[in-house]
Amino acid sequence: MKNNPPTNVIVVIGAGAIGQAIARRVSAGKHIVLGDLRQENADAAAITLSDAGFRVSTTKVDVSSRVSVQALVDNAKSLGEVSGVIHAAGVSPSQASLETILKVDLYGTALVLEEFGNVIAPGGSGIVIASQSGHRLPPLSGEQNAALATTPVEELLKLPFLQPEQVKDSLHAYQLSKRGNSLRVMAEAVRWGKRGARVNTISPGIIITPLANDELNGPRGPGYRRMIDLSPAGRAGTPDEVGTVGALLMGADGAFITGSDFLMDGGVTAAYWFGELAP
Repeated sequence: MKNNPPTNVIVVIGAGAIGQAIARRVSAGKHIVLGDLRQENADAAAITLSDAGFRVSTTKVDVSSRVSVQALVDNAKSLGEVSGVIHAAGVSPSQASLETILKVDLYGTALVLEEFGNVIAPGGSGIVIASQSGHRLPPLSGEQNAALATTPVEELLKLPFLQPEQVKDSLHAYQLSKRGNSLRVMAEAVRWGKRGARVNTISPGIIITPLANDELNGPRGPGYRRMIDLSPAGRAGTPDEVGTVGALLMGADGAFITGSDFLMDGGVTAAYWFGELAP
């Protein structure tokens, strides 16, 4: 009698174009669990992935709720071994208040890393989508870096420098959150490594997605178009380009890479610090 190996499960949080692009490259023969705050978004993405030959199930998840994230973990575990996590959920500065950004992008990411770090299979890997914005935040103190990386999840939003009177606006909250994501992944890579698993961040620049289009057509649109025009690449990126890097980091060719952050922004950050975009 043939013994079938356990099902490998890839969890994708955030049903947008970037999460899907990575999932398409790493999920052949595996079961994708696709979670999103809006069930209709998850269902629409599932149809696209299913039509391309992937096994997909969907669920609603709110990454700012521990109960909701735990339910996602239980759902994934019921289907097999969790061998991959792609965390691509988040809100942008034009979409939400600074409080919501900190709750979703900073706390929510730390929560996902903690909960899935408890169940990730040996040999498994994770990707967190951060942002170029984290690289344009001025340097924090060593104490602040350590606090973002290691403060217990439920105490994270109580840090003094994250209080509303210390955070200037939603963009500042976003920059702090994305810097915090890369620092948190560094710390979590140590813990995930004890399970034989890896985790990294990708910090994309302007990638053409619905979220980016919101920014391009919003109050920060002129600034975004200026970033594109004055960047060394001279264009925005595509989800497929992020997917290629994600596949490297989650696959066998990236087996020596963990706790790292990959900035891919067409040189916008380089131009910000050393070129025509300098403030």
